[in-house]
Amino acid sequence: MKKENTAEFNLKNYSFKETPKWVSLLVQIFKYAFLILGCLMVIVPLLVVLIGAFKTHEEYISTNVFSLPAVPQFENFKTAFINGKVLQGLLNTGIILLVSCFGTIVTGTMTAFVLQRFNMVFTRLVKNVFLVAALLPNISMQVTVFQIVSKLGLYDSLAAPCILYIGTDIISIYIFIQFLDNISISLDESAILDGASYFRVYWSIILPMLRPAIATVLVIKFVGIYNDFYTANLYMPSKDLAVVSTALYRFIGPYGAQWEVIFAGIIICIIPSLIIFIALQKSIYSNLVTGSVKE
Repeated sequence: MKKENTAEFNLKNYSFKETPKWVSLLVQIFKYAFLILGCLMVIVPLLVVLIGAFKTHEEYISTNVFSLPAVPQFENFKTAFINGKVLQGLLNTGIILLVSCFGTIVTGTMTAFVLQRFNMVFTRLVKNVFLVAALLPNISMQVTVFQIVSKLGLYDSLAAPCILYIGTDIISIYIFIQFLDNISISLDESAILDGASYFRVYWSIILPMLRPAIATVLVIKFVGIYNDFYTANLYMPSKDLAVVSTALYRFIGPYGAQWEVIFAGIIICIIPSLIIFIALQKSIYSNLVTGSVKE
């Protein structure tokens, strides 16, 4: 009773100082200023690209980037779509996305299942090796990777980026492991007692419950592959194997660049990802935070 009374006495006699109004106002000003600055950093480049896509080459050189074109030039979109082979780039990108995402989901979930459910010396060693590999910069290993790809005969083919995207995606494995920590191992044990094999446990129990993690990985994978210029440019130099990020690179030459055509191609390439984001935005936002808090 004495301890409780002492605690009550201390709380009653402790005075909380209110934050001055000018401090709260200053915090609000800084908060909204940073929000406005962040919005401008995203909107201004897109606005410049949108305006420049409708200009002629002479207008783009002689006028301000924010000045509107005298007559909108829809011919730039036709030039980018046909001469720039944007359609071919979208098809090649779609093939790489499908193969890479499917391979990442299969290999990543299987690897995470083994590493998280089987606590052995081998699995702990593999986890440490994956951690070291994730910390190494990719650029430092490109010479060795390029030699391996060339020796396997995969250079200048769609198979090269697909294998690289699947085999080097260690972050996805850690995302799956994090979600597996929230799935009770008693479900696996009950299924095994009923006669299910390990593959059956993985296919019927683990994989369906990893849907939020799979959606998260697909979003990250889609954005990474769609925006990757380095891998496609290095391992697929042929014009017929151009992807979205390299299809418009041919309009840049030693004597200048046709930026109005490049901007038109950028607008065309933004449309598919924009449609996908608008259609799946609720799922994207919900799945990115699923599993971050354990109950």
